[in-house]
Amino acid sequence: MQRKGILIGIAGASGSGKTLVAQTIYEALGSEKVVIIQEDSYYKNLSHLPLEERTKINFDHPDAFDHDLLIDHLQRLLRGEIIEHPIYDYTTHTRKDETKKVGPHQIIIVEGILILAIPELRELMNIKIFIDTPPDICLIRRLQRDIKERGRSVDSVLEQYQATVRPMYLQFVEPSKRYADIIIPHGGKNVIAIDIVKSKIEKLLREEI
Repeated sequence: MQRKGILIGIAGASGSGKTLVAQTIYEALGSEKVVIIQEDSYYKNLSHLPLEERTKINFDHPDAFDHDLLIDHLQRLLRGEIIEHPIYDYTTHTRKDETKKVGPHQIIIVEGILILAIPELRELMNIKIFIDTPPDICLIRRLQRDIKERGRSVDSVLEQYQATVRPMYLQFVEPSKRYADIIIPHGGKNVIAIDIVKSKIEKLLREEI
């Protein structure tokens, strides 16, 4: 594949601070150069199932994601092409009919809980980052986010955390840490680690593009 860009992968538990790290890099390097792609946008469309059935899906298992589409889109972005990025509705667990055009960009950041657990995704990445945040902090952040942004109740968030989030973290997410080039404790507030990542990205840009 003829590359025209570089890909940074940011993995970690739900609520670990992946989005904040991605946003910090985005702001440090300039919005014109960088685009952030979230694995969550590539959940499979469950519109064919009744709403009651959709809520029973294990959204923390690799099978919940359309990783084939994500891989295809990242390959296209790395070639300097434009993609039709899916828009996911978390309240109904369905993919919206409309999409948004994304690209071209020099730097693509993909962030998500399972991106380092998928070999085909790892192979595309120039830099692999894992955000290592204590589980209690992750749970508090997830509670705040899901209640505020996704219309969830406290009970439903805690039930999902116990049933699927924590078990899937232990089975898939935590073991993927061994594939990381850089492990960042304290998430987006770790200024030194962010500066190291930024310097490495700038070096890659000078070498490859």
